[in-house]
Amino acid sequence: MSEGMSEGMDDKQQRSRRPGGRSARVGAAVHQAVTDLVGERGYSGFTVSEVAARAGVADTTVYRRWGSLEELLADVTLTRLNTRSPMPDTGSLAGDLHTYAAQVAREITGPDGLTVLRLTVALSGTGEQGLRARDDFLADRARRLQSMLDRARDRGEQPLDALTFLDHVMAPMYIRVLFDVGPLTAEYVDGLVDRLLAGPPRAVTEPKR
Repeated sequence: MSEGMSEGMDDKQQRSRRPGGRSARVGAAVHQAVTDLVGERGYSGFTVSEVAARAGVADTTVYRRWGSLEELLADVTLTRLNTRSPMPDTGSLAGDLHTYAAQVAREITGPDGLTVLRLTVALSGTGEQGLRARDDFLADRARRLQSMLDRARDRGEQPLDALTFLDHVMAPMYIRVLFDVGPLTAEYVDGLVDRLLAGPPRAVTEPKR
């Protein structure tokens, strides 16, 4: 093999190992196409072919990288949440919960807020792929949230269950935005966290028969 050919192959290998590049551009274009289509048509009003056409790529590119529309929706949702609402580490449980709740509130009330919620709802679609994508999404968020709560426990703070936080802070915020039943003010969001830290209500149990 000639020296020139060897250098050419080395350059190609270097480019393929570099982060970003065409792969990153394709990913960004496809993610934006999904976000736009969900905003225009809702979470069940488009196909992989329409996403590919909007992003300017082939259908096979989307299927090869994501496998299905459900997996793509999960990836778009997780990427947005993990980028815009990362798990904070303020040094205290109260600080972490207030900061995270405020981040989520800003995200879901922003320009694409309803789109984010619709993407989340889309993960509950029927079918094996939809259920698997939903479970993967929930597992990722639960793992990240639990890591924040574990840090608090390691500091000696009162332990808190992740599901309790979802029930008493996240769910009310999502419902307010989805059904437009009231503003998501800073005072309201802080109040949710404060009431949780003061002691969440006990779960309702089924009466014994």
